[in-house]
Amino acid sequence: MSGIGKILMTLGAVLFIVGLLFYFFKLGKLPGDIVIKKGNTTFYFPIVTSILVSIILSLIFYFLRRF
Repeated sequence: MSGIGKILMTLGAVLFIVGLLFYFFKLGKLPGDIVIKKGNTTFYFPIVTSILVSIILSLIFYFLRRF
């Protein structure tokens, strides 16, 4: 059971950090994110935000694995 607890705590910490990033740095509206507006329809694809979050999560998991 301790393995599941450790995984849940790690996931909780990662979600907390990502939440802080979104709150303080207003992620989701970065230059390079694709926004297409036509009439009443809006398509939004946060490509730069996705890449940035991926890099941050990769670094977090790398450091968690080392310790």
